[in-house]
Amino acid sequence: MNETFGEALRRIRGSRSLRDVAALASCGKSYISDLEKGRRHPAPQMARALDDALGARGELVALADNRPGASVLQQADRLQAGLHDLLAAGPLADSSLDEIEWTVARHGRATRYRPEAQHLPELLTDFQDLRVLLSHRQAAPARRRLLVAVARMSGLTALTLLKIADERAMSWWRTARQAAAAADDRATLSWAYAQEAYQLYYGGDLYGAVELASRAQQLAGGMPCVGPALAAPLEARAHARLGNREATMRSLEVAESALGRLPAGEQIGSAFGYSESQLRFHAGDAITHLGETSRAREELARASELYPAAEQLDRSLVALDTAMCTALDGDPAAAADQAARTVIELEPDHRTALVLYRARDVITKVPPGAREVHEVRALREILALPPTKTEHGRGDQHGDGDRR
Repeated sequence: MNETFGEALRRIRGSRSLRDVAALASCGKSYISDLEKGRRHPAPQMARALDDALGARGELVALADNRPGASVLQQADRLQAGLHDLLAAGPLADSSLDEIEWTVARHGRATRYRPEAQHLPELLTDFQDLRVLLSHRQAAPARRRLLVAVARMSGLTALTLLKIADERAMSWWRTARQAAAAADDRATLSWAYAQEAYQLYYGGDLYGAVELASRAQQLAGGMPCVGPALAAPLEARAHARLGNREATMRSLEVAESALGRLPAGEQIGSAFGYSESQLRFHAGDAITHLGETSRAREELARASELYPAAEQLDRSLVALDTAMCTALDGDPAAAADQAARTVIELEPDHRTALVLYRARDVITKVPPGAREVHEVRALREILALPPTKTEHGRGDQHGDGDRR
């Protein structure tokens, strides 16, 4: 007959008194008595404390996972959770750390093609496993690698929340920076600041975005890493929206140089990389906001050629920037029609708040007098925008003016 937790506890306790065992596990004597008599079942933390106190080598933890009345699948879940904890308690081998870093890198690549609602649950599950590992004592080199992984996973969490317009993204950037600083990894800290700059940019804080982008470049100190390659084009885009052409072009020159110095292994489609397709897109976006549509179209066309078909999000953003150029060139109907088709043809899971924000940007480039054109009205309906003043005799409550 299988031994219960209480029976095993009584056997392993041996001649030690209930009081002594309770003191070792920081609990009450009556609680130990209730466990042995089967009146209570231990929480996972208490099972671990008793196992450690009595030197049971995981036997009590395993028995605690088999709660009376639990289904086989529930027992399997508890067994797995207990195994995770046991595996995390030991020293981490290099192969284990390599596996963790590969998993983090895989999540970075997934941000380029996987819808956020699908990606977030798996991201958080792997992050929880990483948190368990960090909670145990590790050698200094291993702990540093874990902290870098935590910084990167925190940044990925923030990016995912940003794309679904969840305000909790801001606090995750703070966590990413804290972990990178604790690891004393300037490249990762630079990356975190660069990515956070995008949050401020899309939130309309253009001066704040410039400040964080500059911080990312300063932290890198000339080191060839992703942070400056991400930050410089974002800085250019913010300057362009602020109407500063000279600063925009200067930042784009810095961006070209940063990309040129980036190792080939980091010129990839990943949240942890930066590629020519992204630079062409970001340059096109900046130049679009300067109103130089001919040059902007060249950059955007090149970006469209370079982006893989799987990267639906950025391809749609390139199309929306091209629609903005069309609006600036004086054809609001064609611009609105292109923007509407871009949103409609995008898979529903990819129609994030970021895409809708950029589609609304197209309308900001349409002269107020042209906003009752049929195609523009249709785009507004697709984006669920309130009617304009000319449509129903009242002001546009959404604030279609340029976000500056």
